[in-house]
Amino acid sequence: MRLSRATRSHVSADVGQPAIGADGASRRVRRIVHLGLGAFHRAHQAVYTQDAVTPDDDWRITGVSLRSPQVRDMLAPQDGLYTVTERSNGTTATRLISVIDTVLVAAENPAAVIDALAAHDTHVVTLTVTEKGYYRHPATGRLLIDDPAIAHDLGDGVPRTIYGYLAAALERRRATGAGGLTLVSCDNLSGNGTLLMRLLGEFLGHRDAALAGWTRDHVAAPDTMVDRIVPAATPANRATIAAAIGVDDAAALLTEPFRQWVIEDRFAGPRPRWEIAGAQIVQDVAPFELAKLRLLNASHSTLAYAGLQLGHAFVHEAVADPDLRAFVLAQMTEEAVPSLRPAPGLDPTAYIAALLDRFANADLHHRLDQIAVDGSQKLPQRWIATIEARLERGLDSPRHVMSLAAWIAYTADAPDIADDPMAARYAAIWAAIQAAIRAGAGGDPGEVVDRFVGELGILSPVVRDDRATVTVLAEAVALWQTDGPRAALRAAIQEPAR
Repeated sequence: MRLSRATRSHVSADVGQPAIGADGASRRVRRIVHLGLGAFHRAHQAVYTQDAVTPDDDWRITGVSLRSPQVRDMLAPQDGLYTVTERSNGTTATRLISVIDTVLVAAENPAAVIDALAAHDTHVVTLTVTEKGYYRHPATGRLLIDDPAIAHDLGDGVPRTIYGYLAAALERRRATGAGGLTLVSCDNLSGNGTLLMRLLGEFLGHRDAALAGWTRDHVAAPDTMVDRIVPAATPANRATIAAAIGVDDAAALLTEPFRQWVIEDRFAGPRPRWEIAGAQIVQDVAPFELAKLRLLNASHSTLAYAGLQLGHAFVHEAVADPDLRAFVLAQMTEEAVPSLRPAPGLDPTAYIAALLDRFANADLHHRLDQIAVDGSQKLPQRWIATIEARLERGLDSPRHVMSLAAWIAYTADAPDIADDPMAARYAAIWAAIQAAIRAGAGGDPGEVVDRFVGELGILSPVVRDDRATVTVLAEAVALWQTDGPRAALRAAIQEPAR
């Protein structure tokens, strides 16, 4: 029996029900459009929004999958209903989510997406489009104007990017008097709201200067920090959840009990009262966001690239490896923490302890290869920014540099890294290196590093131009390749950060 409104009464009594369902009575309904309808949004922002709904302030979400119909095909037969199961150390709690009542696939019906964004009852747009969806140069931070998709959207064709859709919707909102929007980025980018507005401004500046000016006056994009570990769903998990709740839920999600959402208090109009659901509305998100990027996200990437090469498949396996755990702990405490900004309510020591406990949650089965995708887009914020901040204070970062070495070694399998925008460039570099080795003309770690540093453009100028750091990186790659990952990690643990 498939979960739907018709079968909702068959759901186990143990499943938590919405206080106000999507079909419940309310005096008014206002709308959020979410771009990038993946598992994280459905286990995070959708849950916060459902918990913020009151009879007098009812909100619904139109979810937009930008390309794939997969999520739509899971949710549509279920009338948008799905379950979120929190699991930790044998304790399980499941709840029903009903706040997403419409799902669109942009690639199939772009006009419907623009209609939803431009509707008078839409006040908020949330985004989880991943780092690559911003078309941002990883080193300069500027919009990739020459990217074919951006170049296409600067014309009058059917949109292919978030900027094309937002531009079309904002143009209509200006013409119809629908007013501005609040754009809430929920992606792991430093200053994500500020970045989104700047890139959107660059795009509109090339397309329609008048609309760019109107957007500056009528659109707000608060910075945010989001945190919840949501592994990719598996058939086995869904089968277990179906057995527990009494119906089949093709969109079921498994996550941890922990969740966090910090939002800058900057909005262009009405919004859900997310604070009653536990969100933190603050004046300055930066210290919280920086701690998450440089502690949680950076550690996740280290566990992924090193852990996969040590033979681990899941986060809980990687963090249980004594050498890898010690390395990650040293990377956080001795290098990342000194680069953070102090803030009321932010305790790095307690945060690190909580992270290690969360990583060790064996009930989640969070795959390392899921974390490893899009490294070229993630590493500038997760590792390179810390190296740069420390260099500017005259400090080195041996563990972060070793993590970069692990990532470089990982990209040797570039043909299998299908989800990284630079996968073809990795493959070209490694093919040239292998050709040089066969010809007996190079291929040493120094050459590998020089090519990665010089050709990819992901290192900031401060890091790229510091020859001491580049030399240490070449030495780390050599150690990783000759002595193996475990010996390299052990050596880096003993290396004091100066």
